[in-house]
Parts: sequence; structure tokens; C-alpha cells
Amino acid sequence: DKKGYSLIIKSDSIIISSKSQKGTLHGLQSLFQLIALNEGLNQNFSLPCIEIDDSNFFQHRGFLLDCCRHFFDVNTIKKYIDLLSIYKMNVFHWHLTEDQGWRIEIEKYPLLNSVGSWRNDSLEKYGGYYTKEQIKEVVKYAKKRHIDIIPEIELPGHAQAAIASYPNLSCNQKYVDVANDWGVFKEIYCAGNDSVFIFIEDILNEVIELFPSNLIHIGGDEAPKFRWKNCPKCQNRIKTEGLKDEHELQSYFIERVANILAKKNKTIIGWDEILESEIKTDAIIQSWRGFEGGIKAVKSGKKAIMSPTSNAYFDYKISTTDLEKVYDFNPIPKGLTPKEQNLIIGGECNLWSERILN
Repeated sequence: DKKGYSLIIKSDSIIISSKSQKGTLHGLQSLFQLIALNEGLNQNFSLPCIEIDDSNFFQHRGFLLDCCRHFFDVNTIKKYIDLLSIYKMNVFHWHLTEDQGWRIEIEKYPLLNSVGSWRNDSLEKYGGYYTKEQIKEVVKYAKKRHIDIIPEIELPGHAQAAIASYPNLSCNQKYVDVANDWGVFKEIYCAGNDSVFIFIEDILNEVIELFPSNLIHIGGDEAPKFRWKNCPKCQNRIKTEGLKDEHELQSYFIERVANILAKKNKTIIGWDEILESEIKTDAIIQSWRGFEGGIKAVKSGKKAIMSPTSNAYFDYKISTTDLEKVYDFNPIPKGLTPKEQNLIIGGECNLWSERILN
């Protein structure tokens, strides 16, 4: 979708032309940016006489917001979407489930919201979740601004809030709290338990009713294998499926979820850890630990989104990712064939919210 726009500013007229509504919007945003360059907008401001022909090079120009570590209200989400629109981004990657909180209303499993959406902070009970009505409202708001929303439902790790709600989903089947600090936790969905896949399918059925996007992010990062190594059911699954080890068990888990979604015409996106062993099903790889995961993906014929921490992580100190590095970011690394370059569908910047309270 490369429908762009042209913006011509003459001494006596401003003309924006485009073959699409989206292009017209992008033209207006460029005009707005040129107006905003004027210091202190009083009644008199000037615009340069200029001719711009513009269209997008990448089909995926994304921004992630983590609403799990800290929870943001709908007005903040809309403000975020407005900012994406100004910069002609077209994807809002909405991180909705985590160890520290489950943020999406699920009717079939109400404990996800009454238990999993709240944690005992040092001061008080902290949390919240988005109702289905609020999510529909946000999706509609984004659509008007030509932004797709891709929800992220984390699995098999980063699942402690779900396990706190339904302990039978874990290997130990013991009660745990919703996590109240940051990091990587041992709790993980049990890969040897078929009821886990029934649970995930039920969740995804409700999720895809809310989000028209044909992409669903399933996470797949930072999933410690400790519980699986010590779980008779998981070890039995490795044996009966003829798998080599726990990394292959993770691929089995992700492929099984990918197949559930494929039947509903949805493709998965996963973080680069899902390549720890081969993924046979269709999947897009989001490369965050540098460019390597994305390079590996395109060399195996899979599409990739580049999100290296070096250029695209906004939860670090300014000294780590300064503005020049961000502006300089090219999602296509050197040394790829033209065919491999074409498999890089774009880039994405990530805002994790451990240290962002409001």
C-alpha cells in the first residue's frame, strides 16, 4: 500500500492531492508539521514554498505501548494514537497481558480480570483492564487515523497474571500472586496440558472478535524452561511428540497456537526467541535482541520487523538511545540479498512501562 500524497505550497495557494483518504491525512500532517515549526503560533506565521511527494517505504511502521507494567487510561491511549498519526505511523502494537497484569476483558474466564488485572503494590492494590467496549472504541478511533492495532497476548512465558487467576494452567498447579516486581519469572503455561491450549483458543476467540487486524502478536520471548524441565507432563509431551528438548517444546507450543490462529485467517508475530528452534508455520519475527533474529528470519524465508534495543527501545535512559540514533535507524541491515531485504516489512519502536507511571 504505497498510496502517497503530494503537498504543494505556493505563494497564493496550498494544494494537497492524493488517491486515498490515508494519503490526504498524511499530507495534512505534513502541513501541520510545517505550521508547528513556527515559534509561538500567533496570528502571523509563515510557510515555505515547497513541493513534497511522499509515500511510505515500509508497510509496517509500528509503536508498542506496554499497558501491563503500568496501566494507562483510554484517553492516554488515544493521545498516543494521535501522536502516531502525526508521524505517519500505521501500527499500534498494544501489549495487553503480562506477569504484572492482564489488561483485556475476557468473558469466559472472569478471574483474569477480577484476579489477574490487579496486583498488591507496596502502597495499594494497583491495576485495571480495558472493557470490550473500550477496546472497540479505541480500535474505531485508530481506524479513522489509518492505524491498525495489533494486540499482544503473551505466551508461553510472561503469563504469571493468568496463572495467578487459574493455577491449573501451570506445571505446578499451585497458587501464585500476580507479579509485583520486574524481570523474568519461572511461571509459564504448562505445555504438556491440553487444557492450556483450550484456554488459549478461548481467549484468542474473544480477542480476534475485537481486533480486525490479520496479525496477532503472541510474544514468545523470555520463557524460562525450568518448570518444563521438572514437569512430568511436559517431559511426556517431549517424548510423545518426538521432540529433542525444551526449545523444541517451545516451537511445538507456538506452532500449535499459530495453527489455531491460521484457521481463523490470522498470522502470528513473535519475538526473535521463537527461532530458538525451527518454526514451520507461517510467522513474522520481531527482532529485538539486535538485528540477528530478523536476519535469521529472512534468510529462512520468513518476514521480519526490526526493533533492535540499540535504536528502538524508548524505556531506556536517553543516553542509551539518543534521538540521532533513532532518526538514523534503518531497518534493513547490510549484506542481504534483494529478496531478503523485501522480507523486512518495517520497523517498530517499543515503550515498555516498568519505569513509566503516567
